[in-house]
Amino acid sequence: MERRDDGAAAPELDRRTMLSLAALAIGVAAAPVDATPYGAGIAGLDAITLRRLIRSRKVSCVEVMTAHLDRIEALNPKVNAVVALQDRAGLLHQAQAADARLATGEAVGTLHGLPHAVKDLTPVKGLPFTQGSPIFRDTIAPADGLQSERLRNAGVIFVGKTNTPEFGLGSHTYNMVYGATRNAYDSSKSAGGSSGGAAVALALGMVPLADGSDYGGSLRNPAGWNNVYGFRTSIGRVPAHGKDDWLPSMGVAGPMARNVPDLALLLAVQAGYDARAPLSMESPGDMFAGKLGASVKGKRVAWAGDCKGALPYEPGVLATCRAALQTFEALGCHVEEAIPDYPIDKAWDAFVKLRGWQQGGSIAGFAADPRTRAMLKPEAIWEIEQGAKLSAYDISAQSAVRTEWSQAVRAFFERYDYWIMPTAQVFPFAVEEHWPMSIAGRAMRTYHEWMQGVCLVTMSGCPALAAPAGFGPAGLPMGIQIVAPVHRELDCLQLAFAYEQASVARLRRTPGLLGKV
Repeated sequence: MERRDDGAAAPELDRRTMLSLAALAIGVAAAPVDATPYGAGIAGLDAITLRRLIRSRKVSCVEVMTAHLDRIEALNPKVNAVVALQDRAGLLHQAQAADARLATGEAVGTLHGLPHAVKDLTPVKGLPFTQGSPIFRDTIAPADGLQSERLRNAGVIFVGKTNTPEFGLGSHTYNMVYGATRNAYDSSKSAGGSSGGAAVALALGMVPLADGSDYGGSLRNPAGWNNVYGFRTSIGRVPAHGKDDWLPSMGVAGPMARNVPDLALLLAVQAGYDARAPLSMESPGDMFAGKLGASVKGKRVAWAGDCKGALPYEPGVLATCRAALQTFEALGCHVEEAIPDYPIDKAWDAFVKLRGWQQGGSIAGFAADPRTRAMLKPEAIWEIEQGAKLSAYDISAQSAVRTEWSQAVRAFFERYDYWIMPTAQVFPFAVEEHWPMSIAGRAMRTYHEWMQGVCLVTMSGCPALAAPAGFGPAGLPMGIQIVAPVHRELDCLQLAFAYEQASVARLRRTPGLLGKV
């Protein structure tokens, strides 16, 4: 817990027109608020700035809440990113209580007073917990999950949930409970997934921070497609509780944010040991709360390209990402094209089988009941059927392949400090499509094969930070994955921070919807 900075109450100001002056007064902004790519006023500010303004009482929690609820009211109907939105009066009452705690000098959490919406794969006590499935359409969570508990203790005010595909299956956010989430930069396109609602809410300034989870790119693809940052962490970095604590899923939780310092701020809250998650790391989360500035000159960066022809890419994706590589070269990094020495197809086949066992096994009971089976999306049935084909010996054999692949990646990192790949193999596609059936003339055999480039990183166990790469020929966003060795999250953050500082002007592009608020 932290204690606020003491200080006199701020004078009453017109926050929509004068908040930038308050920010400048405490040295947290170098440009007027209107110059940010996230819109004017309080909702356009980053989390670290909001945190400072709240603590110095230059802006109240009520004003912060009001600004974000106004943004949600104006834009969410156009994109459907925030779901299960809570009552405005109740949220403002919670914000008033947060202000009262500051007024008395009470100790408050790291994220005190910040509005937050949790991805709807995580329970928040008292809020709907549908997991994007009609099976749980009317479910209210009886208790917080581990991550929601940490966020609550850090002082956030839960405004609702962020939309996700059913059970997080697929990198396109739509479900039969809430419908589809639309891209922040083109509402006719997909937001990505499964943390699609989180990414869009961030990009449009509806929330200052967002949490998410990632198995097959769920933090990385939507971040890349909405020009924000997402961070797939090493297994155990962020504690997670599931049905099985001892055979962990390849899925992990992590932060999303609009800049790298904010990303580190949320990770500092999320990370750290929890006895209820026995495989979680003992290292404290506050190791990420320090300075991110570090020299990256001389760092050896490997660029995956198309993995020597193994992966198809939509025209323009690789070119957009290669343009981003020029920033690393300008920073003094040595960049060359290279991939680990291991058969890509063998690693991919093992991923498909292990995912069927892990993801299908967790929901197999619903397929056994005709009533709930009829409510499952085809991709869920497919995963269940894939897992059902496997014996225990098959699982052991595929896990050994995963180990071989991860060891090949470990050896690769003896020659390189970082590995960079695109966050998706295609640009955002039409929101009405379920998934790309082909890429560059190559048919996709599964609903997730078009995400092969991120799934291979998942199989390695390495942390991967998604950062904006730029915009393709049609003006749609794309991202890059900054991958480092297992447990080297700080390395990812430091390179991403240097990259961000060197490319702010190139990456800054305001979503068109923000011009209407």
